[in-house]
Amino acid sequence: MFQLLNSVDGTLSLSNKLTFYAFPTKTSEFLHPKSSPYLVNKTAKRWRFRGVRLSLRGGSEAADHVKSSNKFKANCCDEGEMEPFPHVQTLRKFPKEELVGKVVMVRFDSTNLLREEEQDQSSQSVSSAVFTIKYLHEAGAKIILVSDWRKKTNSQLHDAETVADMISSVIQHRVVTIKCDYSAVLLKMEVLKKADIFLLENLSECKEEVANNSKFAELLSLGVDIFVNDSFSQSHKILASTVGIARFCSACIAGFHFEESLCQLKKVARTNKRPYVAIIGGGNLYDKAAALHFLVSRCDGVVFVGMMSFQIMHALGLSVPSYLVEPGAYKAALDIIQIAHDRNIPILHPMDFWCMNEHLPEKMGIFPSHNILDGWLPVDLGPRSLNELNSLLVKCKKILWIGPVKFKFSGQCADGASKLAQALNELRQRNCDITVVGNMACQAMVMESKCVLVNDMIENASVLWEFFKGRKLPGVMALDRAYPFGIDWKSAYCNPAQPLVVDIGSGSGLFLLGMARRRKDLNFLGLEINSKLVRRCMDSVHQYGIQNGYFIVTNATTTFRSIVSSYPGELVLVSIQAWIY
Repeated sequence: MFQLLNSVDGTLSLSNKLTFYAFPTKTSEFLHPKSSPYLVNKTAKRWRFRGVRLSLRGGSEAADHVKSSNKFKANCCDEGEMEPFPHVQTLRKFPKEELVGKVVMVRFDSTNLLREEEQDQSSQSVSSAVFTIKYLHEAGAKIILVSDWRKKTNSQLHDAETVADMISSVIQHRVVTIKCDYSAVLLKMEVLKKADIFLLENLSECKEEVANNSKFAELLSLGVDIFVNDSFSQSHKILASTVGIARFCSACIAGFHFEESLCQLKKVARTNKRPYVAIIGGGNLYDKAAALHFLVSRCDGVVFVGMMSFQIMHALGLSVPSYLVEPGAYKAALDIIQIAHDRNIPILHPMDFWCMNEHLPEKMGIFPSHNILDGWLPVDLGPRSLNELNSLLVKCKKILWIGPVKFKFSGQCADGASKLAQALNELRQRNCDITVVGNMACQAMVMESKCVLVNDMIENASVLWEFFKGRKLPGVMALDRAYPFGIDWKSAYCNPAQPLVVDIGSGSGLFLLGMARRRKDLNFLGLEINSKLVRRCMDSVHQYGIQNGYFIVTNATTTFRSIVSSYPGELVLVSIQAWIY
């Protein structure tokens, strides 16, 4: 039951109006974990609906199936529930002078630059993607654009020449097409002398791209100095043009659009504002079970508004037509419900639906969610569900909407997404933190608002689902690392103007410490992934009064350029003890 929410000291409390279904709790305050015991019979007696009474049976069964499971800040998860993102090197912080005369390959997102809708050309996501290309061009780099595109993105995408003309009109610079095959490698290098911006052929036609073929990735990288990934929507895939190519370029960095999208992804994981409620649409609950575990363990309430709502209803014991039940999802739904029980937060689902007559499609009717008659097919959220959803959200400080408000037979009268978008736009104007994920959800927000910021939306939901599952994103992991903060060289060394020797993989530090005691005219910096070894080394530095030695903890794959670029003196030597990939 979707229950009205009242704000009490940053928490949500239940009113006595029972409309949307949820599992019952003993106390009216449902946001404090472990503040309430499991379901009790006294609570069940106050509930009028057969479905809720049956949910007690489902809830007790679930107990046997519990599974444990600047603006662009680098930190991701504040509370350590997921491994933080690595600190990646970005075009924003890459030395601009190092771009002059370099050949830079940009993996762009075709869904941004090649859209058919004119109104999308001025969106912020397009602007940041265009800015990446213009920034590189103004810095004096030779640019090779590469991507995959299909006619479903834009029906006018017939060949590479058409795409090049389209990109030219967007970025206001001439784009020349070149082919990518073994026989054209030398030709490719000659062509680079005749223009500044080039476009490779469509990667969707190359099977080696999806296979992350090493030879194909090496072919792409021939003559390329720097790789810029600006296609965040592909970061959950292992592709030759996003992952494989990183092995062959001297620098692999994130473009402006990639950086903004990554920042937004990190923002979703934070629980800095409460109450934080997730609105979940779409289907395939079984495949997304791990991601749903994360959301239920992190949010203050979870609302299902798509096909997954029927799987939750089924697990709660409500009557659900067999054609709406997802095979294999029952146990996964029980696990999700039990996690919510343990945290004493609600899992909510609709109480009514607009339904279409199977034999007379033009005939519509409203039915309770637990009593959809034979011959009627759910197509949209019912009016009472939408009203109570609005009542729920009005007290929230942070909201995530991911997935479409869509059912298997959605068609006419499917305006639930529009009404939800209207409600979220109103809440955004009241300083509620809104994040919308997925193409259909983002389209609904754009249609209902004239001003939707880029940090409100992530169009590719697949990336976010993979992130919520706790999986590392290959496209992110392939980029060069950047040290998460600057080093105060004056505090690290007595004389920071002395030449610097960097020891990558310093281990126990014996080599570096010995050199530091012998060569007082040099400064020594040790980079080591093992934090215990670094602490011991720093203890030795303080114990023996070494004023020209310093150690920091960093991943061995970190680009030391990002660490030493601010060093006031000269870099004279880099010693590599071990390099771990």
